[in-house]
Amino acid sequence: MNSVPADPGWRARWHARGHRWRHLMRHSLKWRLVIVFMLLTLAMTGVFVFGMTKMLASGWRSYARPLVVDYADKLAAEIGTPPSIDRARAIVARLPVTLQIDGPQVHYDSHPDRHRRRVDADAQAHQGGEAWGGLVRTTADGHRISFGLVGPLHDERPRRLGWITLALLIGLTLLAYAEVRRMLRPLQQIGEGAARFGAGDFSRPIARLRRDELGDLADRVNAMASSLQGMLDAKRALLLAISHELRSPLTRARVNAELVAEGEHKHALLRDLSEMRDLIADLLESERLAVGHAALQTERTDLAALARDVVAAQFAQAALTLELDGTLPPLQVDPVRLKLLLRNLIDNALRHSAGASRAPIVTLGIEPDGRIALGVRDFGPGVRDEQLQHLAEPFYRPDSARTRASGGVGLGLHLCKLVAQAHRGELRIRRAEPGLDVTLLLGP
Repeated sequence: MNSVPADPGWRARWHARGHRWRHLMRHSLKWRLVIVFMLLTLAMTGVFVFGMTKMLASGWRSYARPLVVDYADKLAAEIGTPPSIDRARAIVARLPVTLQIDGPQVHYDSHPDRHRRRVDADAQAHQGGEAWGGLVRTTADGHRISFGLVGPLHDERPRRLGWITLALLIGLTLLAYAEVRRMLRPLQQIGEGAARFGAGDFSRPIARLRRDELGDLADRVNAMASSLQGMLDAKRALLLAISHELRSPLTRARVNAELVAEGEHKHALLRDLSEMRDLIADLLESERLAVGHAALQTERTDLAALARDVVAAQFAQAALTLELDGTLPPLQVDPVRLKLLLRNLIDNALRHSAGASRAPIVTLGIEPDGRIALGVRDFGPGVRDEQLQHLAEPFYRPDSARTRASGGVGLGLHLCKLVAQAHRGELRIRRAEPGLDVTLLLGP
């Protein structure tokens, strides 16, 4: 009967281990190098053993065997016909050989135990008198003289030497792998540095550990990062300068617009000026948040109370549903930036859910992985799958004409993403069928 494992989850664990091993083999250059070195070692050992075996066999057939056969003929002649046991004993005492004589008159075995173990196999393999490599001779009176070498039939020394040789080859391969790993160690630091630079952290350059091609590569990546940092700093400085400079003429233009006679043109002008003001404010805030966590001014904050304050202060007349978990402990966050995030999410949900069957929902709770989730879900038409990944990009509008007419400038979700990243969190955007669900996830 087949035994059933006591643990029903063994198959799942075995599958998980196999998956981790396959993932390791696909993504770990170090382990692939180990396997390549081991296969190379085994292949070299196999080729070496095969070549040595063929070489020794060829040498035995060409040189040693004729000499041994000729010497065996001389020893058989020395024993005489009929064979002399005294002469056989003298040969055994003089040479490291064994002798076995079988015939009608003489029976002699210099090493009975040794011959008993091997004669059956040799007799079956070599019918016709040429057993043991041609060291069997038959005399004229019918006696069979078998020669052999002193020592055990299955000598363990060559086998031990073979294993020792294999172990040495594996050891040398591991040493070579360790050296290659040491040589490639700068690649890990270059990869970590490239990841930091890609995330916008240029504060720590890649250390040059070697004076070879990898060291030159680290210097080139550092130079590229320095150039990128310079371009980004110049872009930010220019954007900040332009935004600051635009504030004064924009304020004067708004004051002058207030002097225009009441009517449709005045309201359109004030609306355009308000949109420009919001755009400048968002641009300035996005550049401040570009430095990440350093831009925050954190304090212990009750997120449920914060959400209620935002709704009461700016969306008191809007149709909103609140689903807030008031039992959550306060978090160390920047309340001003979180209010900005929540305000943008609610404004975005209200703008895109006009005429929907249900009002947007503001939620606060705990995810299954333990993270705090603060989000807004609307029940509007939503977006297509190909647009989903672009929603947090600056100035991206899924429907340019409709969004511009409704007052959006395409920076709301981008600012929310920057706020999430500054808090070392994540802004998750997903389709809700119907509508869109945008959630800030803060780690425990």
